[in-house]
Amino acid sequence: MSDSMTEVAKRILSDLMDFRRTPKSSELCAASDCPVCASLHMPKVVSSVRKGRPVTFVLPSFPGKSPNREKVLGTLPDYAEQLSLQFLGRLCGKVREYYSPGIKIVLCSDGRVFSDVVGMQENHITAYQNELERLIRELKLSDISTFNLDEIYDDLSFVQKRDELMKTYGHSLDFLKQKIRNGSSPSAEPDEQEANRMYCGITRFLFEDMVFPGQTKSRSALQKESRSRAYEVIRRSNAWSELIAERFPEAVRLSIHPQTCGSKKLGIRLVADESWMTPWHGVAVETKAGYVLLKRSEAEALEARLIYSSRGRPSHYKLDSKQEAGAYGV
Repeated sequence: MSDSMTEVAKRILSDLMDFRRTPKSSELCAASDCPVCASLHMPKVVSSVRKGRPVTFVLPSFPGKSPNREKVLGTLPDYAEQLSLQFLGRLCGKVREYYSPGIKIVLCSDGRVFSDVVGMQENHITAYQNELERLIRELKLSDISTFNLDEIYDDLSFVQKRDELMKTYGHSLDFLKQKIRNGSSPSAEPDEQEANRMYCGITRFLFEDMVFPGQTKSRSALQKESRSRAYEVIRRSNAWSELIAERFPEAVRLSIHPQTCGSKKLGIRLVADESWMTPWHGVAVETKAGYVLLKRSEAEALEARLIYSSRGRPSHYKLDSKQEAGAYGV
């Protein structure tokens, strides 16, 4: 491959890596030019550039809104999702400026994969998926598409879809538990470290989702249940990842979770510089400095003003100058 093609491939990967999500322990490789991280993904980017094809990135994400209304505004995508889609769309547009085939980002919606474990209703997931696709069309984001479990097993019930997924791609619970235990060791492999972090993160999210007004279980009971559910969520997610790898063998794998140096996945942010929060676990809040993602309860505690969309649905919050000054102590 010519030097010019090599430079294009490097630039494409660098543009994505500018917005990497990495754990604090990986700060030394947080730059967009980390050679260790780039070397794992460069062959796929180079291959597509050499063929003059779009470079495909797959991102398991946008599962559906959290069932905890202390976190989100409702069950449908709102301005938090729109901000994320527009951010990804700008990334695609930036690459097209110097590589005309561009890049394609496939959002592999995974809500159907583990909905029964996390308490999400099937009809809410269907509506969320449909609205997300409508939003992509409305925003004219032609380089972004969706993919979900319904497209694979369209003639089966929701339970049967998940059963088939796990039968074909699932691993045992004992295998996963050992991998997570190994991940707590300083000498653990990157994928083991990721498994351990993912387990801790998902356990925390599941616990938060079950803490809501009127809930009667004890905190210790909820924590125990969250740990048990987290194992199954990860088992399902890993099976989904294997299906995606089989379906998109030439694609570079992205993740919403922080990834250590040398990981097989690239962690990516969804609203440029947000803290660790996702559109489906929070709300968008407009501030003088730009938009941030917060839990709904946090936005309301700041007395942020609720903004409605042109369709009359709750969209996001806005901090007025006085409220913002109080929130940030200025």
